[in-house]
Amino acid sequence: MKTRVTEQLGIQYPIIQGGMQWVGLAELASAVSNAGGLGVLTALTQPTPDDLRAEIARCRTMTDKPFGVNLTILPSVKPPPYADYVTAIIDSGVKIVETAGNSPKDFIARFKDAGVTIVHKCTSVRHALSAERNGVDMISIDGLECAGHPGEDDVGGLVLIPAAARALKIPVIASGGIADGRGMAAAMVLGAEGINMGTRFYVTQEAPVHDNIKQAMVKGSERDTALLFRTLKNTARVYRNAIADQVREIERQPGATFEDVRPLVVGTRGRAALASGDIDGGVISAGQCIGLINDVPTCAELINRMVAECRERLRVASAWAV
Repeated sequence: MKTRVTEQLGIQYPIIQGGMQWVGLAELASAVSNAGGLGVLTALTQPTPDDLRAEIARCRTMTDKPFGVNLTILPSVKPPPYADYVTAIIDSGVKIVETAGNSPKDFIARFKDAGVTIVHKCTSVRHALSAERNGVDMISIDGLECAGHPGEDDVGGLVLIPAAARALKIPVIASGGIADGRGMAAAMVLGAEGINMGTRFYVTQEAPVHDNIKQAMVKGSERDTALLFRTLKNTARVYRNAIADQVREIERQPGATFEDVRPLVVGTRGRAALASGDIDGGVISAGQCIGLINDVPTCAELINRMVAECRERLRVASAWAV
């Protein structure tokens, strides 16, 4: 498959593994890259910039293919040393970065000077246009179906993907709600030149997640996710477990604040749940595409299957148009 995404990133298939907190480690990133996609390490999963350097070096022992690093920039009372993480990425010779959250404009010049390709993930066309003006190379446009933070506009991919493709000059990567070759084909017909998947890669053999969690995703339907923090204007889509239901109940109370739910949603609880397999142990990100997931393949099996199905669906749809 040849698109601007594969050509500029140097990959075989236009399939990118999204950056996922606690999950984007070398085992998963290298497996995706070895299978022809683009694996992505998650910078802030690593406690320090030096730990990120070590993880990048470890990933290089597991693949000789291109891989990227996700750097999510979020507002915080005590923000991580983002500039030092940028230095670690550049010094380590990584040539592809996925940025998300706030605008990466403070770091774009540094990345560009180092020859780094910047893929910026956002949830609206207006933010995508701003990122394009600031100099990013590609946009990963994230629809309401996605895991994690879908923004506050509530626009699904069927509208958001073609809207972004129509408005932007740089390549568009479709993100959110894609878990198979049908979704990949649909995204490309809508104008995307690649796809980004988090939840689907989360449910693969190489993902560093307890099998209990993976099996819960396999058993789940498209109705088994929940939107948290709506009242706080910081919406997040997660797997609907006991913690999610409790958080939503608290949010319904008049005057509820983040402090009221903080003990339930602290990141260490989610990380512990992923490691222990306790499905109700913490907040667990999941997109609506869990309704399309029915197995736990290797990354290579998944990518090969998706590409074959994508080609077949494009062939069938093209025949209908003749």
